[in-house]
Amino acid sequence: MNFWGIETEKKFFIEAMRNFASPEQLFYNLTDGYFAYVPKGKSAEGQTLQSRNSLIGQYTEKWSKDFFQPIAESLGLFAVNSVVCPELGLSTQSDADLAFCTTNETLQKAENIKLLFEIKMSIVNNYHYNNDTVTFIGDYKTHKGNPSILRSDSMLKAIGKSINIRVSGPESTKIPIVILGNTPITKSYLKKVDFLKKSGIIQGFISLYPNPTEDFIKSTIGKGFQTFEQYQELSEFVIDLVISDMNFFSSMLAKRKLGQIITISAKENDDISRAEKFLSLINE
Repeated sequence: MNFWGIETEKKFFIEAMRNFASPEQLFYNLTDGYFAYVPKGKSAEGQTLQSRNSLIGQYTEKWSKDFFQPIAESLGLFAVNSVVCPELGLSTQSDADLAFCTTNETLQKAENIKLLFEIKMSIVNNYHYNNDTVTFIGDYKTHKGNPSILRSDSMLKAIGKSINIRVSGPESTKIPIVILGNTPITKSYLKKVDFLKKSGIIQGFISLYPNPTEDFIKSTIGKGFQTFEQYQELSEFVIDLVISDMNFFSSMLAKRKLGQIITISAKENDDISRAEKFLSLINE
């Protein structure tokens, strides 16, 4: 499988203009031509390009489904877009961008969902469009845009949606959540993504663009964010999330109460039984 890259983005523009979109919906129409982003040193000339957002959103969701389908199939599961699950707070207005499920349906029961993906991907590089040709002119450091998870609002929306799923009820405690991006993260989120992974709210932020520029954050110390370069490595990461039988738990208890729970749980015969007893007591 091919990771995200320049050719993927060119394909989006070409297919969009061939089938349903005009250049004005996809590019900034500046004095000296059509540009995917406003190059640094140039003026936006009063333009704010919003029309591309929904188009690239649909494209990245379909692309991600196709990209992860072989991994889902290896687990005997289906990769499904736009999953709705009322038990998890996933409605038609705020569905799951992509999920691994036991059935190939958009309306799902929580017990059938084995992995959730929130997709925050976009056009990363800058391109010039002229005479039906899309030409790469620079990486994300050469333009004024903040694509994908370089945007603080994209990160906050992803975190907020993940928390909403986690607090929706006990059905959410066994489902891993992964945020998909195609850029690095900013330095301001280095510690935050590791804390979110360590606390169990999100199981990882990952980038599917191996080489977006020369110098960038490839991963964090705690692996809360990772950039994958090999499909096999990514496959192993995803499969491990699905088969590990993890449980999310969160509480704030007095030390005395916590000590009592640990003492009671320790009396069980094996590690699995001790874990199950601990989780049942802490959630009472």
